Amino acid sequence: MENQKEVSILNDLLHITNDRIQGFAKVEGKIWEKYPHEKGEYARMVSLGKVMKNELIDLIKENGGEAEDSASIAGALHRTWIDVKNSFTIGNTEESALENVIFGEKAAVDTYQNAIDNGNLSGKSLEIVSEHLKHIKDSYDQFKNISDYKTKE
Repeated sequence: MENQKEVSILNDLLHITNDRIQGFAKVEGKIWEKYPHEKGEYARMVSLGKVMKNELIDLIKENGGEAEDSASIAGALHRTWIDVKNSFTIGNTEESALENVIFGEKAAVDTYQNAIDNGNLSGKSLEIVSEHLKHIKDSYDQFKNISDYKTKE
């Protein structure tokens, strides 16, 4: 089945999208006390992540596949590592949480870009995944700008 490769790629992206949603949930409240002006943008990114998840599930089904609607093992290990690291962090947990979000968003950008570059996505999937990549890049830039601003303080 030709769509098998496309379904596999879309499922990988679904795992990454679920990782993002779970990662955002982990940092909720850790950054926004110090940067409340960013909370609305954060809420928009979380909402958009859920829309992206549903779009990926629809694409997988349209391509005859079954959605693997879970987070990745690597993402789960990363979140566990963050929990352990934060349990030993003294001081600025906002900075640590922000660094972890930036790391995760960069990983998502790279994964989505690789999915596009490999040439195995069809027209509709390529269009939607490209739009998702734009949103993830915007999210990455948003969090990176907060981090850059923090550095200047």
